[in-house]
Amino acid sequence: MLVVAVALVDGSGTVLMQQRHFDAVHGGLWEFPGGKVEPGETPEDAVVRELAEELGIVVDAEALETVGFASGQTVPREKGGKGPSRPLVILLYACRVWQGTPAALEAADLAWLVPGAIGDLAMPPLDYPLAEALCRHL
Repeated sequence: MLVVAVALVDGSGTVLMQQRHFDAVHGGLWEFPGGKVEPGETPEDAVVRELAEELGIVVDAEALETVGFASGQTVPREKGGKGPSRPLVILLYACRVWQGTPAALEAADLAWLVPGAIGDLAMPPLDYPLAEALCRHL
């Protein structure tokens, strides 16, 4: 499964993180906004779509900076961790320009953090190497 994630970086250098709804897989954990790449989409098109759906903002795909990736296994969807896991690759982009004000349309909460503090959050396992890659990138 291919997933995209985005580090929105504001003018002061802080990064937007979102908290997953508590009833979701990895509920309550913090993550970079993003989601699955749909069939027929490029990763960049998926970023544009996901940020519109999740945060209500408009992003130009040309404003995306490639940061890095992480890979591993998905967490089974069924409660109790049952069911098959699948290979997962997350592509992380940074974006410094967008239109609109980010809102938690599909998340429990949003927070702007300095890049060095992101690794201190409770996050899904693959977000930690992404946070490290972001600190090297910025």
